[in-house]
Amino acid sequence: MKPLVRNATLSGYVELSQSLGIDPRGLMRQAGLDPAGLAVQDRWISGTAVIQLLELSSAAARREDFGLLLAERRRFSNLGPISLVIREEPDVRSAVELLVRHEYMYNEMLHNRLSESSGLATLKVGLEVGEAMATRQATELAVGAFHQVLRNFLGTRWQALSVCFTHAAPADLGTHRRIFGTTVEFNREFNGIIFYGNDLNVPNPMSDPLLRTYARQYFESIAVSRDTTVLDRVRDLIEVLLPTGRCSIEQVACSLGVDRRTVHRHLAASGETFSSLLNTTRAQLAEHLVANPRRSLTEISGLLGFSAPSAFSRWFRERFGCSARDWRAQRTRQRRPDEEQSPSTARRSPHR
Repeated sequence: MKPLVRNATLSGYVELSQSLGIDPRGLMRQAGLDPAGLAVQDRWISGTAVIQLLELSSAAARREDFGLLLAERRRFSNLGPISLVIREEPDVRSAVELLVRHEYMYNEMLHNRLSESSGLATLKVGLEVGEAMATRQATELAVGAFHQVLRNFLGTRWQALSVCFTHAAPADLGTHRRIFGTTVEFNREFNGIIFYGNDLNVPNPMSDPLLRTYARQYFESIAVSRDTTVLDRVRDLIEVLLPTGRCSIEQVACSLGVDRRTVHRHLAASGETFSSLLNTTRAQLAEHLVANPRRSLTEISGLLGFSAPSAFSRWFRERFGCSARDWRAQRTRQRRPDEEQSPSTARRSPHR
């Protein structure tokens, strides 16, 4: 299965493209990506499609610095849930090590390594694509994003000793020097950032020791294994796609960067079909949503991907054997404490 990245990787893409006079949605469709899907930041999409999109956009805008310009627009929040944790890490070292160790939680193509020697720290940034393709823009986006993270911790005046790229220098170095300074180098043996090792020991000014424990506990509760199965991926995509009304085997396959037959084959190996997994996932979500009296049944119908409330009602009755309204009422009665058995009732005098 091809590597995936979070939609948030393209945060700011539409705005940047429009500012450069190119058509972002047309280019996304050309790369096989759904423009409407960008609204869901936690949705996973094909990493190779993103790489292709960045190269197409660079060519259309005639800007060799397209990936770097996109990196300038990155924020901590683009990293997803892990951003909540690194904000509370005590120093730069622990924050960077956390990002490297859990890189697969926000980008499955990344293969980074942090090392120290002779007072210097080297953060090597690698992309494992699995096929031969141009990756200049994606590489500059990744290196630029890590550079942004370091500056968030070390201050906007901080500069690396060297920012390295394996590819050749662009015709215009203006953007690279504005962001990295004069220490940017090309035709090097690796992509990454070299800086003083002591920078890793700088305390994190954003950290709140009282929040750190809570942030870690939250992260551990949502952290996923690096060995996530195809079944897990498809289930996650179904949850994300259902509210959009475009949850289909074709859309899931597109997000995974494969064809529908490949998805069917992997699901069959787990004893599932797309329809069975869709129904099971939808039922699990329905139980949670319908039990919440603050959500209307019409709203729930949309969140579960039904085109009309009547379709949701028929499906729910077939699945659960009663109407959603009756199911909710029954759950409410089950949760409500039995007044006759409550402590206050038990203590009450029968003559009062």
